[in-house]
Amino acid sequence: MEFGFTGEDEAFRAEARAWLAAHAGGAQDRRSWERTLGAAGWIGLGWSEPGYGNRTATLTQQVAWAEEYARSPAPPRSGHIGENLLAPTLIAHGTDQQKARFLPPVAAGAELWCQGYSEPNAGSDLAGVRTAAVREPREPYYRITGQKVWTSRAHEADWCFVLARTDPGSRRHHGLSFLLVPMDQPGRIEVRPIRQMTGTSDFNEVFFDGARARVEHSVGGEGNGWRVAMSLLGFERGVSTLAQQIGFAEELGRVVRTALDTGAADDPVVRDRLVRQWAELRVMRWNALRTLGGSGDPGAPSVAKLLWAGWHQRLGELAMLVRGAAASAGPADWSPAVPYELDAFQHLFLFSRADTIYGGSDQVQRTIIAERVLGLPREPKG
Repeated sequence: MEFGFTGEDEAFRAEARAWLAAHAGGAQDRRSWERTLGAAGWIGLGWSEPGYGNRTATLTQQVAWAEEYARSPAPPRSGHIGENLLAPTLIAHGTDQQKARFLPPVAAGAELWCQGYSEPNAGSDLAGVRTAAVREPREPYYRITGQKVWTSRAHEADWCFVLARTDPGSRRHHGLSFLLVPMDQPGRIEVRPIRQMTGTSDFNEVFFDGARARVEHSVGGEGNGWRVAMSLLGFERGVSTLAQQIGFAEELGRVVRTALDTGAADDPVVRDRLVRQWAELRVMRWNALRTLGGSGDPGAPSVAKLLWAGWHQRLGELAMLVRGAAASAGPADWSPAVPYELDAFQHLFLFSRADTIYGGSDQVQRTIIAERVLGLPREPKG
């Protein structure tokens, strides 16, 4: 497979690098940064339709942008869910009115989104969702009652796309709808941060108590939520995987340098593990390029998730190993009264414990590969 960059791609890369160099260093808060990106047209490069305030780019140019962004000092993106998950789903399944209402604010960085899928009893098994949406008989609204969990960025989102059960007598993937819900509904929506081992709270619980969603904001029509939701998951892993790998390479580089500094690299077992991490990262890149090149493999997203989740978790373990006993200690001036910040390796180790769970657990990814690629019998449902 040929996956090269043309002269036009390199010119695009140079433009992206120059723009990021001029703007990324002075970025303020993440919401303001989204608006800065939107004003310059950098949001929505991969959308199949232009005209919503976004510029479009070829696949190789999208890769160039993602790589340059990962190398820049720009802050982590807050608009990823709206840009890379909701927008392609609306383009594929939304009405003209829905696209006209929601795509321009996403492209401008003016509205942020979160995803209302997982529930306490329906995490990896999305077909078991219980959040209910009841149609108001004399009003153009659904009223939503239920709970979502592990909702990334819900504490700052303006909107949430919610998978809810609109047919009370339905089971499993039948009777579900994909609803667009405004988050600014005091008394009807409550967001509770989930404190993680790292001390941060990137994930949240979201409680809906009669929250409203307009009937015309049902994407794909009532009862078709499962089809829309599964389509969205197909957009979840793409060009961003390559940018993620640049971050992985930088983390691996720091681990290697630390191993040399501490003398841990003198151990042949440690050296072998470092080489394996490097080789596996190269394999992940080649697999990602193969997938972007149009392999047509329905299991490709699951294979990619299995590869990077396990790799990153092993890197966290290796980072602690090469640091030695110092990896388990806090700062010298630590006091029980004052929580301390984790250093980079401690954060990597603790956060990566969740890599094989969030975004679809390893078990779910293997089930998808078994059933959809290998054609094995479906796993019995308890």
